[in-house]
Amino acid sequence: MGDTSVDADLTRSAHGRVAKERIYHGLLFSCAALTVFVTISIATTLAVDAVEFFQRVDPYAFFTGTEWVLRSEDPILGILPLVTATLIVTVVSAMVAIPIGTAAAVYLSEYASARTRSVLKPALEILAGIPTVVYGFFALVYLTPWLQEIGLDLSLFNLFSASIMVGIMIIPMVSSISEDAMSAVPDSLRQAGYGLGATKFEVSTKIVIPASVSGIFSSYILALSRAIGETMIVVVAGGSRARMLDPTNPQSNLFNSGQTMTSAMVQAVTTDLSGGTAGYYSMFAIGLTLFAITFAMNLLSNRIAARYREEYQ
Repeated sequence: MGDTSVDADLTRSAHGRVAKERIYHGLLFSCAALTVFVTISIATTLAVDAVEFFQRVDPYAFFTGTEWVLRSEDPILGILPLVTATLIVTVVSAMVAIPIGTAAAVYLSEYASARTRSVLKPALEILAGIPTVVYGFFALVYLTPWLQEIGLDLSLFNLFSASIMVGIMIIPMVSSISEDAMSAVPDSLRQAGYGLGATKFEVSTKIVIPASVSGIFSSYILALSRAIGETMIVVVAGGSRARMLDPTNPQSNLFNSGQTMTSAMVQAVTTDLSGGTAGYYSMFAIGLTLFAITFAMNLLSNRIAARYREEYQ
C-alpha cells in the first residue's frame, strides 16, 4: 500500500509539472506571436493606406520628385528632399556616435575596473532614457546659440544641431552593445596577446575589436536605424522646410533648416489637411518607405553578424 501511494503521488507530481510546462510554453509562445502579429499589422496597415496614396499620386513622381510642398490643394509630393535630409542627419549622427561609443566601449571592457564599470555603464545608459523632446529643446535653446557664438553661421533651426543631438542620443546603444560584444571575447585571447609582448592598447585594438567585430557592427546598424527613425529632435531643432540636397554647398545643407521623413509625417498629422486627401495619405507612403529602409538595415545587420560571428569553445 505504501509503495502504491508513493507511486500515485509521483504520478500526480509529474502530471502537474507537465501541465505547468504547457502553460509556460503557451504564455511564452503568445508573447512571441504577439510581437510578430504587431509587426505584421503595422506593415499591413502602412501598405494598405500607401496603396491608396499611390492611386492618387504617381509612384515615379513620388520617389524621384525634388520638391515637397504639403497643402490641401494641389500638393507637390516628391520624397527626395526628405530622404536627403534624413541621410544628412544619419551620417552626421554616426560621425558623433560611432567613435565616441566605440571608444567608451573599449574603455569599459578593457580599461575600467569592475567598480568603475558598475558606475559608468549605468550612467551612460541613462542617456537612452532621456525623452527625445528634451534633446530637441536642448539643441534649440543651448547647442545652436553656443555654436553661433563660436562662429558657425547657423540658422535658428538647422540640421547640424539636430544631428549632433541625435548622435549623442544613440551613443548608449553603440557603447552598450559593443561593450557586451567585447566582454564576450575569451580572456585566453587577451592573455595570449600579453604573452607575446603586446600592450593593452594593442590587445584592445588588434585582438579584442577584430574578435568582436560582428557585434560592434551590429550596434552601428541598430544605432543608425534608430537615428533614421528619430522624430522629436529633428522636429524641434531641425525645422520643417523641405529642401533638396545641394552637392555644391554642403555647409548650406547642414547649417540651414531641413525636413526629414519623420518630421514630414508629423506635419501631415498636425496640419489642417482633411482626411482622404493625397497629403493625408502621404504619411503612410513615407512611413512604408521608412519601414522598408530600417527593415533592410536590420537584415543587413543580421547578415553581417552571422557572416563574421566568432564562436569560442
